[in-house]
Amino acid sequence: MKLHIIYTESTMLLSKKDYATWQDIQRDFPEFKASLGPWPCSEMAEYLSEEYPGISPSAQAQIAELRDSDSVFLEVRFVK
Repeated sequence: MKLHIIYTESTMLLSKKDYATWQDIQRDFPEFKASLGPWPCSEMAEYLSEEYPGISPSAQAQIAELRDSDSVFLEVRFVK
């Protein structure tokens, strides 16, 4: 499975939806700003862990949560 990071005006999401282009993502998210991916789960976890030290639970845990759920999107959570 490959994931996208989707940045909007108000949040950062992980998505397991298979998007062909960033324009397809923009159609799903009117507040779309940018996206990265698709990346394999291991690369996504590594990137999130390195770039976002405040991510909590861990990047691996949040990716596993999305992978194991019926949901297509997960809002990335950080230490408050």
